[in-house]
Amino acid sequence: MVMPLALMEKTVNKKVSLLLKDNRVLEGKLTGYDEYMNMVLEDTEERNADQVRRLGTVILRGNNVVSISPF
Repeated sequence: MVMPLALMEKTVNKKVSLLLKDNRVLEGKLTGYDEYMNMVLEDTEERNADQVRRLGTVILRGNNVVSISPF
């Protein structure tokens, strides 16, 4: 069984896609995290059906994340 923090450690400085509780999808490079799964993403984009919005650097509280998919 892979532990979440071990997977996060392998994913640092790689691109990830996050599904949030409010059904938004964020894609960006994971540059940091902590034991509460709070994350720092750089070069972040919010993707909707046909729109892309550039957000830049984002600090995201871990309890807002439903799933994390590394690229």
